Amino acid sequence: MTDEKPQSAQPFEQPTRRTALQMLGLTGAATIGGAGVVSAHDKGNNADSESDSDAVTNESGIPRYELPPLSYDYDALEPAINAEIMRLHHDKHHQGYVDGANSALNSLEEMRNNNDFSEIKHVKRDLSFNLSGHVLHTTFWENMSPDGGGKPSGYLAKAINKYFGSFENFKAEFNAAAKNVEGSGWGLLVYDHLADMPLVTQAEDHNDLAVQGATPLLVLDVWEHAYYLQYKNNRGKYVTNWWNVVDWDDVTQRYEAAQYAELSGDGAPSI
Repeated sequence: MTDEKPQSAQPFEQPTRRTALQMLGLTGAATIGGAGVVSAHDKGNNADSESDSDAVTNESGIPRYELPPLSYDYDALEPAINAEIMRLHHDKHHQGYVDGANSALNSLEEMRNNNDFSEIKHVKRDLSFNLSGHVLHTTFWENMSPDGGGKPSGYLAKAINKYFGSFENFKAEFNAAAKNVEGSGWGLLVYDHLADMPLVTQAEDHNDLAVQGATPLLVLDVWEHAYYLQYKNNRGKYVTNWWNVVDWDDVTQRYEAAQYAELSGDGAPSI
Protein backbone atom coordinates (compact mmCIF):
# COMPACT_ATOMS: atom_id res chain seq x y z
CA MET A 1 0.00 0.00 0.00
CA THR A 2 3.00 2.27 -0.07
CA ASP A 3 1.82 3.85 -3.31
CA GLU A 4 -0.94 5.56 -1.31
CA LYS A 5 1.37 7.17 1.24
CA PRO A 6 3.36 10.35 0.75
CA GLN A 7 6.93 9.51 -0.23
CA SER A 8 9.96 11.41 1.03
CA ALA A 9 10.77 12.55 -2.51
CA GLN A 10 7.40 14.27 -2.81
CA PRO A 11 6.77 17.90 -1.74
CA PHE A 12 4.32 16.71 0.97
CA GLU A 13 6.19 16.84 4.27
CA GLN A 14 5.51 14.03 6.71
CA PRO A 15 3.60 15.62 9.60
CA THR A 16 4.55 15.14 13.19
CA ARG A 17 1.88 13.62 15.46
CA ARG A 18 0.77 17.07 16.61
CA THR A 19 0.70 18.45 13.07
CA ALA A 20 -1.32 15.46 11.92
CA LEU A 21 -3.84 15.96 14.70
CA GLN A 22 -4.09 19.66 13.86
CA MET A 23 -4.89 18.81 10.26
CA LEU A 24 -7.56 16.42 11.48
CA GLY A 25 -9.16 19.20 13.51
CA LEU A 26 -8.25 17.47 16.77
CA THR A 27 -6.24 20.16 18.55
CA GLY A 28 -7.22 23.42 20.15
CA ALA A 29 -6.07 25.78 22.87
CA ALA A 30 -6.41 23.01 25.44
CA THR A 31 -6.13 19.24 25.22
CA ILE A 32 -7.96 16.32 26.73
CA GLY A 33 -6.06 13.09 27.08
CA GLY A 34 -3.54 14.14 24.46
CA ALA A 35 -6.12 14.12 21.67
CA GLY A 36 -7.22 17.71 21.99
CA VAL A 37 -10.32 19.84 21.96
CA VAL A 38 -11.89 19.78 18.52
CA SER A 39 -11.52 23.07 16.70
CA ALA A 40 -11.79 24.41 13.18
CA HIS A 41 -8.79 24.89 10.93
CA ASP A 42 -7.45 28.45 10.90
CA LYS A 43 -9.27 29.43 7.71
CA GLY A 44 -10.65 32.73 8.93
CA ASN A 45 -13.63 33.78 11.04
CA ASN A 46 -17.24 34.57 10.30
CA ALA A 47 -17.89 38.06 11.62
CA ASP A 48 -21.38 37.08 12.78
CA SER A 49 -20.24 34.07 14.80
CA GLU A 50 -21.21 34.07 18.47
CA SER A 51 -18.32 31.79 19.45
CA ASP A 52 -16.19 32.97 22.37
CA SER A 53 -12.64 31.97 21.49
CA ASP A 54 -11.46 32.49 25.10
CA ALA A 55 -13.93 30.05 26.66
CA VAL A 56 -11.78 26.92 26.58
CA THR A 57 -11.82 25.91 30.26
CA ASN A 58 -14.20 25.97 33.18
CA GLU A 59 -13.48 27.43 36.64
CA SER A 60 -11.54 24.29 37.55
CA GLY A 61 -9.31 24.69 34.53
CA ILE A 62 -10.85 21.66 32.80
CA PRO A 63 -11.13 22.02 29.00
CA ARG A 64 -14.53 22.64 27.49
CA TYR A 65 -15.69 22.46 23.89
CA GLU A 66 -16.40 25.49 21.70
CA LEU A 67 -18.45 26.27 18.63
CA PRO A 68 -15.90 26.86 15.84
CA PRO A 69 -16.53 29.90 13.63
CA LEU A 70 -17.35 29.36 9.98
CA SER A 71 -14.60 30.32 7.55
CA TYR A 72 -17.13 31.64 5.03
CA ASP A 73 -20.36 33.67 5.07
CA TYR A 74 -23.69 32.01 5.67
CA ASP A 75 -24.73 32.51 2.03
CA ALA A 76 -21.37 31.42 0.57
CA LEU A 77 -22.53 27.87 -0.25
CA GLU A 78 -25.64 28.92 -2.17
CA PRO A 79 -27.37 27.56 -4.17
CA ALA A 80 -26.35 24.17 -2.74
CA ILE A 81 -27.17 25.21 0.85
CA ASN A 82 -28.95 28.46 1.55
CA ALA A 83 -28.06 31.07 4.16
CA GLU A 84 -31.08 30.44 6.40
CA ILE A 85 -30.16 26.79 6.84
CA MET A 86 -26.49 27.59 7.43
CA ARG A 87 -27.28 30.15 10.12
CA LEU A 88 -29.71 27.88 11.99
CA HIS A 89 -27.61 24.77 11.52
CA HIS A 90 -24.36 26.31 12.73
CA ASP A 91 -25.53 28.81 15.35
CA LYS A 92 -28.39 26.79 16.87
CA HIS A 93 -28.04 23.08 16.17
CA HIS A 94 -24.25 22.79 16.39
CA GLN A 95 -24.20 25.09 19.41
CA GLY A 96 -26.71 22.74 21.03
CA TYR A 97 -24.33 19.80 20.67
CA VAL A 98 -21.46 21.85 22.11
CA ASP A 99 -23.62 22.84 25.06
CA GLY A 100 -24.79 19.26 25.53
CA ALA A 101 -21.23 17.90 25.55
CA ASN A 102 -20.11 20.53 28.06
CA SER A 103 -23.14 19.84 30.25
CA ALA A 104 -22.21 16.16 30.31
CA LEU A 105 -18.63 17.05 31.30
CA ASN A 106 -19.99 19.25 34.11
CA SER A 107 -22.19 16.42 35.35
CA LEU A 108 -19.29 13.97 35.30
CA GLU A 109 -17.09 16.40 37.24
CA GLU A 110 -19.85 16.78 39.83
CA MET A 111 -20.16 13.00 40.07
CA ARG A 112 -16.44 12.67 40.75
CA ASN A 113 -16.56 15.38 43.39
CA ASN A 114 -19.52 13.75 45.13
CA ASN A 115 -18.44 10.16 44.48
CA ASP A 116 -21.95 9.49 43.20
CA PHE A 117 -22.16 7.76 39.83
CA SER A 118 -25.78 6.65 39.99
CA GLU A 119 -26.67 8.57 36.81
CA ILE A 120 -23.56 7.70 34.85
CA LYS A 121 -25.34 5.62 32.18
CA HIS A 122 -27.53 8.57 31.19
CA VAL A 123 -24.70 11.11 31.26
CA LYS A 124 -22.27 8.95 29.30
CA ARG A 125 -24.94 8.48 26.64
CA ASP A 126 -25.42 12.25 26.45
CA LEU A 127 -21.67 12.79 26.15
CA SER A 128 -21.33 10.25 23.34
CA PHE A 129 -24.24 11.72 21.37
CA ASN A 130 -23.38 15.40 21.78
CA LEU A 131 -19.61 15.13 21.44
CA SER A 132 -19.97 12.97 18.33
CA GLY A 133 -22.33 15.61 16.93
CA HIS A 134 -19.77 18.32 17.67
CA VAL A 135 -16.91 16.41 16.01
CA LEU A 136 -18.92 15.60 12.89
CA HIS A 137 -20.31 19.11 12.48
CA THR A 138 -16.86 20.65 12.89
CA THR A 139 -15.59 18.38 10.11
CA PHE A 140 -18.69 19.08 8.00
CA TRP A 141 -18.14 22.86 7.91
CA GLU A 142 -14.49 22.44 6.96
CA ASN A 143 -15.28 19.84 4.30
CA MET A 144 -17.14 22.53 2.34
CA SER A 145 -16.04 25.61 0.43
CA PRO A 146 -17.59 28.18 -1.94
CA ASP A 147 -14.87 27.08 -4.37
CA GLY A 148 -15.59 23.37 -3.90
CA GLY A 149 -16.72 20.68 -6.27
CA GLY A 150 -14.93 18.61 -8.86
CA LYS A 151 -12.84 15.59 -7.94
CA PRO A 152 -9.98 14.86 -5.53
CA SER A 153 -6.39 14.66 -6.68
CA GLY A 154 -3.09 13.36 -5.34
CA TYR A 155 -2.88 10.54 -2.82
CA LEU A 156 -6.57 10.63 -1.95
CA ALA A 157 -7.54 10.21 -5.62
CA LYS A 158 -5.16 7.25 -5.90
CA ALA A 159 -6.60 5.67 -2.78
CA ILE A 160 -10.19 6.12 -3.97
CA ASN A 161 -9.36 4.56 -7.34
CA LYS A 162 -7.56 1.65 -5.66
CA TYR A 163 -10.11 0.78 -3.01
CA PHE A 164 -13.37 1.73 -4.77
CA GLY A 165 -12.38 1.10 -8.38
CA SER A 166 -13.08 4.65 -9.51
CA PHE A 167 -14.29 8.00 -8.24
CA GLU A 168 -17.69 7.25 -9.77
CA ASN A 169 -17.93 4.00 -7.81
CA PHE A 170 -16.98 5.79 -4.60
CA LYS A 171 -19.51 8.53 -5.19
CA ALA A 172 -22.28 6.02 -5.90
CA GLU A 173 -21.53 4.14 -2.67
CA PHE A 174 -21.35 7.35 -0.64
CA ASN A 175 -24.64 8.60 -2.15
CA ALA A 176 -26.36 5.32 -1.32
CA ALA A 177 -25.06 5.40 2.25
CA ALA A 178 -26.17 9.01 2.79
CA LYS A 179 -29.58 8.59 1.18
CA ASN A 180 -30.41 5.39 3.06
CA VAL A 181 -29.44 6.23 6.63
CA GLU A 182 -32.45 5.29 8.72
CA GLY A 183 -33.96 8.31 10.44
CA SER A 184 -31.32 10.93 11.19
CA GLY A 185 -27.65 10.47 10.53
CA TRP A 186 -24.62 10.90 8.30
CA GLY A 187 -22.85 9.53 5.27
CA LEU A 188 -19.11 9.33 5.88
CA LEU A 189 -15.80 8.61 4.22
CA VAL A 190 -13.45 7.52 7.01
CA TYR A 191 -9.87 6.32 7.27
CA ASP A 192 -9.59 2.89 8.86
CA HIS A 193 -6.25 2.87 10.68
CA LEU A 194 -6.32 -0.89 11.20
CA ALA A 195 -6.63 -1.80 7.50
CA ASP A 196 -4.89 1.38 6.30
CA MET A 197 -7.60 2.25 3.81
CA PRO A 198 -10.60 4.55 3.28
CA LEU A 199 -14.11 3.24 3.96
CA VAL A 200 -17.61 4.57 3.30
CA THR A 201 -19.75 4.21 6.41
CA GLN A 202 -23.02 5.42 7.89
CA ALA A 203 -23.84 6.92 11.26
CA GLU A 204 -27.32 6.85 12.73
CA ASP A 205 -27.84 9.90 14.92
CA HIS A 206 -24.18 10.92 15.46
CA ASN A 207 -22.69 7.93 17.21
CA ASP A 208 -24.57 4.73 16.33
CA LEU A 209 -22.89 2.44 13.74
CA ALA A 210 -19.58 4.18 14.41
CA VAL A 211 -16.42 2.32 13.37
CA GLN A 212 -14.09 2.52 16.35
CA GLY A 213 -10.64 3.91 15.60
CA ALA A 214 -11.67 5.37 12.23
CA THR A 215 -10.99 9.03 11.40
CA PRO A 216 -13.69 11.03 9.56
CA LEU A 217 -12.41 12.48 6.29
CA LEU A 218 -15.57 13.58 4.48
CA VAL A 219 -18.96 13.78 6.19
CA LEU A 220 -22.45 14.69 5.03
CA ASP A 221 -25.16 15.61 7.51
CA VAL A 222 -28.50 14.17 6.42
CA TRP A 223 -30.50 15.08 9.51
CA GLU A 224 -33.58 16.95 8.33
CA HIS A 225 -32.37 20.18 9.94
CA ALA A 226 -29.52 20.16 7.39
CA TYR A 227 -31.77 20.46 4.34
CA TYR A 228 -35.53 20.46 5.02
CA LEU A 229 -36.13 24.23 4.86
CA GLN A 230 -34.69 24.24 1.33
CA TYR A 231 -35.29 20.76 -0.07
CA LYS A 232 -38.35 19.63 1.93
CA ASN A 233 -38.32 15.81 1.91
CA ASN A 234 -36.08 15.52 -1.17
CA ARG A 235 -32.93 14.29 0.56
CA GLY A 236 -31.61 12.92 -2.73
CA LYS A 237 -31.49 16.34 -4.39
CA TYR A 238 -29.70 17.78 -1.38
CA VAL A 239 -27.09 15.00 -1.51
CA THR A 240 -26.58 15.56 -5.25
CA ASN A 241 -26.13 19.33 -4.92
CA TRP A 242 -23.81 19.00 -1.92
CA TRP A 243 -21.04 17.59 -4.11
CA ASN A 244 -20.74 21.04 -5.69
CA VAL A 245 -19.33 22.51 -2.46
CA VAL A 246 -17.05 19.67 -1.29
CA ASP A 247 -13.58 21.03 -0.51
CA TRP A 248 -11.32 18.24 -1.77
CA ASP A 249 -8.20 20.05 -0.57
CA ASP A 250 -9.50 19.77 2.99
CA VAL A 251 -10.44 16.11 2.56
CA THR A 252 -7.04 15.31 1.04
CA GLN A 253 -5.22 17.00 3.92
CA ARG A 254 -7.25 14.93 6.38
CA TYR A 255 -6.44 11.73 4.49
CA GLU A 256 -2.71 12.45 4.39
CA ALA A 257 -2.65 13.46 8.06
CA ALA A 258 -4.67 10.43 9.15
CA GLN A 259 -2.01 8.11 7.78
CA TYR A 260 0.52 9.53 10.25
CA ALA A 261 -1.70 10.06 13.29
CA GLU A 262 -0.89 7.44 15.92
CA LEU A 263 -4.51 6.67 16.73
CA SER A 264 -4.42 2.87 16.47
CA GLY A 265 -1.51 2.20 18.80
CA ASP A 266 0.82 0.75 16.20
CA GLY A 267 2.79 3.87 15.33
CA ALA A 268 3.04 5.87 12.14
CA PRO A 269 3.20 3.94 8.87
CA SER A 270 6.63 3.36 7.39
CA ILE A 271 7.73 4.90 4.11
